[in-house]
Amino acid sequence: MVRFFLIFLSVLVLLFGVEMLNPVQATVVYPWTGWLARASAVIAHLIDPSVIAHDRVLQSAKTGFGVSIEAGCNGVEATIVLIAAMLAFPSSWKMKLWGIGLGFVAVQGVNLIRIVSLFFIGQWSFKVFEFAHLYMWQALIMLDVLVVWLLWMRYVARHDARPKPPAPPAPPVAPAAA
Repeated sequence: MVRFFLIFLSVLVLLFGVEMLNPVQATVVYPWTGWLARASAVIAHLIDPSVIAHDRVLQSAKTGFGVSIEAGCNGVEATIVLIAAMLAFPSSWKMKLWGIGLGFVAVQGVNLIRIVSLFFIGQWSFKVFEFAHLYMWQALIMLDVLVVWLLWMRYVARHDARPKPPAPPAPPVAPAAA
């Protein structure tokens, strides 16, 4: 347990540190956030054809209301927490990579739902938008990370072909008195 915790914290610090670097922000995070805005606009467009996206903003061309997808709202941080947990858990690299790939899709899928729902909630009630944005969806995204990780751990425990460490030797048995 201590080993897991130390690896988890180390990977978390490393990945958050890398994410904060300007070149990573410019080449990975900003383009990803722009893609999220465009993908959210495609989904929202099914309900409201006036929805447009530009840069990292999702906006209604009809009402002018928009939401800007900022750091912490693009799912990158939640994905980093999931990656750190999966890398810290003892399993094969095949299982880790499989889990990270599916986990990324799960977290980002829920995040797309989050962005679109917040866009429509914000047009209806700003007070409800603030609550949903600051509390409800923050908790739900982290709950998604936890559930994905727990399901992955359960799967790994049943299917990982990684060899188990050998059992400790049995303690010596004292000879019986005659």
